[in-house]
Amino acid sequence: MIVVHHLNNSRSQRILWLLEELALPYEIVHYQRDPVTRLAPPELKAVHPLGKSPVITDDGLVVAESGAIIEYLVRKYGNGRLAPAADSPDYIQYLQWMHFAEGSAMLPMLLALYVGRLGDAGAPLKPRITSEIDNHLSYLDAQLGQKDFLLGAELSAADIQVSFVVEAADARNLLDRYVNLSHYAARIHARPAYLRALERGGPYRLGA
Repeated sequence: MIVVHHLNNSRSQRILWLLEELALPYEIVHYQRDPVTRLAPPELKAVHPLGKSPVITDDGLVVAESGAIIEYLVRKYGNGRLAPAADSPDYIQYLQWMHFAEGSAMLPMLLALYVGRLGDAGAPLKPRITSEIDNHLSYLDAQLGQKDFLLGAELSAADIQVSFVVEAADARNLLDRYVNLSHYAARIHARPAYLRALERGGPYRLGA
């Protein structure tokens, strides 16, 4: 049985969404952030030494990191769903989007979060961080264009990985600046599997 070690308001929500899209049975172990520090509880370190979420266990195997978890689940249980074949013309684009989310787009988002806590001391860095956030979101918005999803008309696991970037932007009230991203977020949030994941995972609001 797949077990998701699920931290509230975190990247693990997209793992629940993936499992719902694949219609796989799974269990959830819930963890709550510290209300003051917003950090994960120390109990997560008993599952994985980094003490972060998401982490899944599957028949004794422990898998961490969102991208790795998504790749693992799609390869083992996807049966050709949610990812193009390795010899498909779409595969390299799919691979780039899988790495774009955490390798590029989330870095300036995280910098904005932490530098924002410095108050006036962080002010000199803010213009560069804001510029980089716009750089990545503008790129994503332009690449989406009029497509429903990143690879075209059909959802892929790359959309599930990138969804956290879009939701992080929404938490910063940025989506109104990017029409394609705003419509993309609405399509994602209307999917039945996404709504089922919210029911299973509990309240989900980044920045809360």
